[in-house]
Amino acid sequence: MSDDPRELPAVRAALDALAERDAVRRLHERDTSVFSDDPTVQDAAGDRLGWLDCVPPPPEWVPRLRAHAAEVVDAGFDEVILLGMGGSSLAPEVLARVLGPGARGLPLTVCDSTHPEVAATLDRDLSGALVIVASKSGGTAETAALGALAAERVPDPSHLVAITDAGTTLAARARDEGWREVFLNPADIGGRFAALSLVGMVPAALLGASLEELWGSAGRLAEACAPGQPIDEDPSAVLGAFMAGLAQQGRDKLTLLTDPRLDALGDWVEQLVAESTGKQGLGVVPVVGEPVGPPQVYGADRAVVEVRLGGEPVAGVAALIEAGVPVLTLDIADVGELGAAFLQWELATAYAGMLLGVNPFDEPDVNASKANTKALLAELSTPEALGEPEDDDPAPLLAGARPGDYVALQAYLPMTADHVAALTELRRELRDGLGLATTVGFGPRFLHSTGQLHKGGPGSVVVLRLADAPTGGPPIPGQRYDFATLVRAQAAGDLQALRDRGRRVASVRADDLHAACERIRAALPTHDGGG
Repeated sequence: MSDDPRELPAVRAALDALAERDAVRRLHERDTSVFSDDPTVQDAAGDRLGWLDCVPPPPEWVPRLRAHAAEVVDAGFDEVILLGMGGSSLAPEVLARVLGPGARGLPLTVCDSTHPEVAATLDRDLSGALVIVASKSGGTAETAALGALAAERVPDPSHLVAITDAGTTLAARARDEGWREVFLNPADIGGRFAALSLVGMVPAALLGASLEELWGSAGRLAEACAPGQPIDEDPSAVLGAFMAGLAQQGRDKLTLLTDPRLDALGDWVEQLVAESTGKQGLGVVPVVGEPVGPPQVYGADRAVVEVRLGGEPVAGVAALIEAGVPVLTLDIADVGELGAAFLQWELATAYAGMLLGVNPFDEPDVNASKANTKALLAELSTPEALGEPEDDDPAPLLAGARPGDYVALQAYLPMTADHVAALTELRRELRDGLGLATTVGFGPRFLHSTGQLHKGGPGSVVVLRLADAPTGGPPIPGQRYDFATLVRAQAAGDLQALRDRGRRVASVRADDLHAACERIRAALPTHDGGG
């Protein structure tokens, strides 16, 4: 195999297809016929291309963001809490985890779970906190619930900031109640493509990050990806062709192996790729956070993107290249180049959607879980009324897994370090024992990320649901149910949505996650005590 991934036959064919379609020029000129001949799809895509106008940003953004951040610091705030889901939270989380607070910045925490143990972190004195409520629609259920709780805990509305679209109920409420600031993001930017819009850059400014570095690096990337460049030298087109071209040849498990300092970037890429491509029975399956293994545990459905920082190779990747696994290497010179990384992946995902024949800007299967949850909540007022979570034997599910499948661990549990470590070890054992790619998502967070892929993407998903049965936690102001009821209804609603689509799924009770993981290990077909 050539050391240059552009010379792989599948990637070469995909690059040629982009060149024949004049895809780069047509995307930048907003010619949505490049995505589909269907006028409905063209109109939908046309309403979601505003992210192309964020680099460079509108001239008023930088001074406004700087002034806002300075005002917040001078007012004596000591922390920022961002409430949001999916595209409203993942880019800020990357910036917070990778960059951390600067000399004139504040620490930022993202709260994106309705599990009562997570919501309880807001049930405290928030007198030193600035709380950002971020929701494109203004009505995201999880964000609305968390925002209502936070609004009752802060001393006054000057502690609240909204990031939303114009005309939303959130914008109206924030203005009516006198919140500190209301940032109206352009309505033609979808959440997962919003990293370089106000959604990502308001939090960046509060962290004290250099807006010039972030947008400047994105600007340099935009120049390298501008119309007129040879398609082979356009880094975004190459990445998009690598993703889609190999997926069309069966290597649809796009495995990100990142420098540990960039691990947070993977969660953002996962949402972008999964929700954009996972529909119509098609899609690229991003595999993020899976421990690197020896070449023999990787099936013929793998393609690897190595993400270096400062040119340092990622451990284990050289052996994969030697074994013939397709690998594309991206190198982020330093953490200030995150802006370029955001734009490269956004452009590449748009090109991948073109090549796969899907609209990368819609999410047609997301509402199924929401509708099921809403129906359950309309009938229930206590978590006990939902009944006990299902507790299936995972052995038949695992025994039926086939080459080319992937195991999706869906954990309706708090995203604690202990839980992450336990699931990371479990996925390593599942991968090594079954020879399958593995993913992990924490609910309800993943519903706004990989949930679209699980329900609308390839039927190769094998779902292991791990859920506890929480009670208590703070009440949700203005609702007749609490956070425990909400998260249990979300878990039940999504489980029903998966089954309605004929997905293979087993639900394992996980009040004690370590015990649940042990049950799953014992159920592995290769295990002495398994099936």
